[in-house]
Amino acid sequence: MSIRVQMELPEGAFSCLRTTPERFAGEMRLAAAVKWYQMGLLSQSKGAAGAGVSRQELVAALGRFAVSPVQSTVAETRDEAARG
Repeated sequence: MSIRVQMELPEGAFSCLRTTPERFAGEMRLAAAVKWYQMGLLSQSKGAAGAGVSRQELVAALGRFAVSPVQSTVAETRDEAARG
């Protein structure tokens, strides 16, 4: 099941990215998923599902947006390595 959300945007919003309204909407979904992943609110899997892309495509987008695909801190990584 999906829910449709509508937004009103000025016509010039699409020209700023030189794209169509459909591609603009897809890029907005992807940008939101990347930001929410960066904030720790979504996993890669949930972010990909929300953006309507594969997990691999989301990871590629993380690179494009300069967001690390790793959410753990250095201290957490050390603790995990010490346990394992």
